[in-house]
Amino acid sequence: MGEQGVLAGGQPDAATLAAWKRAAAEAAVASIPDGAIVGLGSGSTAELLLPVLAERIRQGLRVTGIPTSERTREQAAAHGIPLTDLDSVQLVTMSIDGADEVLLPRLELIKGRGGALLREKLVAAASRYRVIVADATKLVPMLARTHPIPVEVVPFGWRHTAGRLVALGAAPVLRRAGGADPTDANAPPFVTDSGHYVLDCRFGPLAQPDVLASYLKATVGVVEHGLFIGMTERVYIGGPDGVQVYDRAG
Repeated sequence: MGEQGVLAGGQPDAATLAAWKRAAAEAAVASIPDGAIVGLGSGSTAELLLPVLAERIRQGLRVTGIPTSERTREQAAAHGIPLTDLDSVQLVTMSIDGADEVLLPRLELIKGRGGALLREKLVAAASRYRVIVADATKLVPMLARTHPIPVEVVPFGWRHTAGRLVALGAAPVLRRAGGADPTDANAPPFVTDSGHYVLDCRFGPLAQPDVLASYLKATVGVVEHGLFIGMTERVYIGGPDGVQVYDRAG
């Protein structure tokens, strides 16, 4: 994949990671069948994915996208990608999104650092086939060792909801708007497209992510969480040796 930039400590630099992810995005977009209805992910993945998809459309691919965030809707429209709403279709052919962490071989994920986890999960749940695009640094030996789990909560009584999450073993932190320091009490909360807050919850490495997912979903005040369990069929991972493709085991 050509020369790669490396930071101190042996970590690839931002340009290298973007190149790896773009290669994975190109491979994923190449798999989209003609006439498909495709869920379009959010955040940095969308920024790389949408130009690639737009190029395929200019080459003749017929596709309709369902954006998972208002930002993705704006970006897709700017690229000339035809769009519709989730409620306007009965079934989504496939969805393509990114992830913060990927655990092999069952392709369990943490998602939601971009704040669109609820809509991403709704689109994924409606999709016949779910695809994830990521760079090699997103592969982890255990979920939640590095990243907190985003939990979308109702603003009303959110501190009480946070207390219930503490009882599950979390260390929840209210996400602030504009990437402000979470400890800055004067910074307004980050608000999702659906009007909710996000609590970034550190649990430590998860031995049984499916069990925690069930507990989180059952917690009063929680709208949705960033554990995506059994919701991915294929992952495209871009890395120093090209793009690796993993299908879910089991």
